[in-house]
Amino acid sequence: MTTRLAQTIDQAGLDAREALCRDMAISAGRVALAGYTRREGAQIGMKGPQDFLTETDGAVEQHLKSRIAAAFPDDAFLGEESGGAIGTDIWVVDPIDGTANFARQIPHYCISIAFVSNGRVELGAIYNPSINEFYFARRGRGAEKNGQPIRVADTRDYSAACVELGWSNRVPMAQYLAALTELLEQGANVRRGASGALGLAYVAEGRSDAYAELHMHAWDCLAGLLLVEEAGGVVGPFLDKDGLASGGGVLAAAPGIGGLMSRATGIELAAPAKAWAQAV
Repeated sequence: MTTRLAQTIDQAGLDAREALCRDMAISAGRVALAGYTRREGAQIGMKGPQDFLTETDGAVEQHLKSRIAAAFPDDAFLGEESGGAIGTDIWVVDPIDGTANFARQIPHYCISIAFVSNGRVELGAIYNPSINEFYFARRGRGAEKNGQPIRVADTRDYSAACVELGWSNRVPMAQYLAALTELLEQGANVRRGASGALGLAYVAEGRSDAYAELHMHAWDCLAGLLLVEEAGGVVGPFLDKDGLASGGGVLAAAPGIGGLMSRATGIELAAPAKAWAQAV
């Protein structure tokens, strides 16, 4: 009886967090879109090489942080701009992923929100307000875009693959160039859209066959990794490698392309995914 009651409470709590996640992603999108429309060129700063910061980043993060604190004051929060502390139940947020695009009026950016409980991503939302594309996943219930189910591509021929390779200045350039060279030599088309979260969402939807980056922070990738998993894709063991605290390599792919991406980047696939890729 006690166990059953605990499960009911957990389920109800996750239901409530799902409702909040969906709603605040859209409301945060309105904040982001207002900043995008204002063309805030004079307010663009730099946190590091090719690492942009706008006033809207802070405004969106504060909006999300305030809503979470009001609804679930005991939940932890980790955001790209304000940081935070890791807890058992934690929201991991990137207020504007693709800030370089945002700052240059390129409508390829998004808000990324993940909810992690006991070391496992349970909810993920990615929203691009400029083109009104909203991706959402809840563990065990599939992935969707604007309310419609999505699935990864069935691509198996490397020469037909279109993949995205994110660049990071946190790893030696030689590693990035080696991965890029291997992918091109295998016949894949390689592109870069400058938003890792959207790159992962595009894999979940089948717009891309794979996304890899040699180092990402948790706020950039957790929502997207859940989307890919729930859409039938394969992913690397990011959280198992202390990704929440330290970041690390990210790999997400359609199953038929996972082996190529793993070999090219040196990022391993999670155990079940590894078996799937070998069977293809």
